[in-house]
Amino acid sequence: MNAEIRKTAVWVEETHREAGRMIDPATRKAVAVAVIANPFAGKYEEDLTGLMDIGAELGGLLGDICVKALGIEPCEAESYGKAAMVGENGELEHAAAILHPKLGAPLRKAVERGAALVPSSKKIGGMGQPLDVPLGHKDAAYVRSHFDGVEVRINDAPRSNEIMVAVSVTDSGRPLPRVGGLTAGEAEGKDGLR
Repeated sequence: MNAEIRKTAVWVEETHREAGRMIDPATRKAVAVAVIANPFAGKYEEDLTGLMDIGAELGGLLGDICVKALGIEPCEAESYGKAAMVGENGELEHAAAILHPKLGAPLRKAVERGAALVPSSKKIGGMGQPLDVPLGHKDAAYVRSHFDGVEVRINDAPRSNEIMVAVSVTDSGRPLPRVGGLTAGEAEGKDGLR
């Protein structure tokens, strides 16, 4: 592996009750995080291929961790998202290099399919700062019940020369969705939209 990983972490969030109502089955979100060394911290580098390759490694690794944490088969994953926070000696472009060119394909393999774009966010931040991971249905962007997000934070990351990379996978949408639109059951996943 090209990524120099200092630590990984995984969380599963389950919502059992919302607005005074029981959620059965509970809605579940898993998020896996890798804290890695930023090989380009403190210097300008024109060629960010090294970070793109790290993104490919982390997409599969973190996606697999999420699926296993949920205890589901890959085909049972319903939504996904990705995010990265670069420490102060890095650039926003370092997060973009990890997230965009190559991370998506291995993540899609981890969740079987994934016709829709993987929602993403990126930021520069410091230790303990929250990172929001946006979520959307993996096969159809118009499934409104799966527009969501999850927040992660690690008390000692990212350090100034690190990048915190997060991937989230769910087995459901939001609890009690009622804003209309295409349902998960109606999604065809042919064009990534419907």
